Amino acid sequence: MDYYEILGVDRNADQAAIKKAYRKLALKYHPDKTKGDKASEEKFKEISEAYAVLSDPQKRKQYDTYGSEGFQQRYSQEDIFRDFDLGDIFKEFGINFGGGGRTTFRSTGGGFDQFFQQGGGAPFGDSRQGATMQRPKGEDLLLELSVTLNEVLHGAQKTISLRRTGKPEKVSIKIPAGIDSGKKLRISGKGSPSPMGGQSGDLYLQIKVLPHPTFRRDGDDLIVDRKIKLTDAILGNEIEVPSLDGQSLKVKVAPGTQPNAKLRLKGKGLPAGPKGPRGNLYVRINVEIPKSLSKAQLQMVRDLRESGL
Repeated sequence: MDYYEILGVDRNADQAAIKKAYRKLALKYHPDKTKGDKASEEKFKEISEAYAVLSDPQKRKQYDTYGSEGFQQRYSQEDIFRDFDLGDIFKEFGINFGGGGRTTFRSTGGGFDQFFQQGGGAPFGDSRQGATMQRPKGEDLLLELSVTLNEVLHGAQKTISLRRTGKPEKVSIKIPAGIDSGKKLRISGKGSPSPMGGQSGDLYLQIKVLPHPTFRRDGDDLIVDRKIKLTDAILGNEIEVPSLDGQSLKVKVAPGTQPNAKLRLKGKGLPAGPKGPRGNLYVRINVEIPKSLSKAQLQMVRDLRESGL
């Protein structure tokens, strides 16, 4: 779902434009005004979800970085609407529906349906009298999912096997490019079944990025170590280094390069999300000091020392 399209605003719209667009649509589709129209009710949910994300700078940044699909995997409905208070928003907009401000309630973890099914009442006034209590949702499940650094680079499609209600079940998961250890992917409805016939819980997969034998990760950047000869550090040279995507890259080592110096290869790191730019690859230089020298080499080093080098 494209939140910008839902609100009818440009992707570069500022907060004032987003707020103005939501106010106009909220006035049009509010359930107290549409009187039980299911299509309008769903539209109101959509515009409220879009506003809950785009009005929050952190959530909007995550949405812009990872796109709709990647964002939905990271944020559950509970996350999106947590501390999103329609009452305060409508007061700010000067909207008064439902007689006496019945819209002043807060979502603290039950998702947007809590707005419509709170205590069996009608949070939008009398237009939904007789609404039933929401049946309890099944428990969420949390599992660890290991991914390789190459899967972080390109993204991946993985299949895991679950046992739900006593039966094995295969679940396909899309791993977005650029994901980091500790991030959680949400698969809706793949948690434990509800004990009372309600909605199943969700499955959360906590990502663990496996170590790579050659590269180390630092955010969106990669670091690779390369040894060079003492003479190459002094005089300079050109060396070859590998990249994570299998390329062999040439790097110039400047004369006088110091041990632990880092040479940057721009755009050869990991992506900052499926649509984000790639970080850099840093080549950390280790100068190799020879443990043994021939007599001629030893004499040349002595001569260099005597010359003041």
